Amino acid sequence: MIRPVRTGRPADLLVVGLGNPGADYANTRHNVGADVVALLVDRLGGRLRTGKERSASTEVTSGGRRLALAIPQTFYNESGLAVAALVRRHGIVDLADLVVVHDEMDLPPGVIKVKQGGGLAGNNGLKSIKAHLHDDGFVRVRVGIGKPPGRQQGVDHVLKRPGKAERTNLDVAMGEAADSVEMILAEGVEAAMTRYNQRS
Repeated sequence: MIRPVRTGRPADLLVVGLGNPGADYANTRHNVGADVVALLVDRLGGRLRTGKERSASTEVTSGGRRLALAIPQTFYNESGLAVAALVRRHGIVDLADLVVVHDEMDLPPGVIKVKQGGGLAGNNGLKSIKAHLHDDGFVRVRVGIGKPPGRQQGVDHVLKRPGKAERTNLDVAMGEAADSVEMILAEGVEAAMTRYNQRS
């Protein structure tokens, strides 16, 4: 595990939303995780600032607990570069206190699931995080975007913007994903898994 270098009070929870930087990727399926964190920032009154950790980040207080929110400014497949620096900055020792929000092709659009540790399901962003942290025990909030239609390649699917009906489903799912993060902060990951993983 990476040794923290933070000198102040550490965050109770660090939440990182995966995506690609730049206007070309805004509102694509692959940026759902980043969009969830942006929603949380707005909801909790934070303000994202770009720092040396290759991320836009902020810290807010919710229910008396300190929550760090971050969107890496690296490309998706290099997310581990930013996450490792964020873990150090925010004093995260136990990876149960790191939540990564990301898109998930193995779930239908609009479905979310909460998971701690386990397989990476071919997700290159998660692979990068594991490679840099040397551990995969972090929590994931998985937001379903569905599988690509027909013979479309996965990379083409995730980098496209969803249609109107799917966008509506994703907007609802992003709200629930943000809710699940707040529940993890307040009640722990087991409570969030119990509530959200039973939905379909």
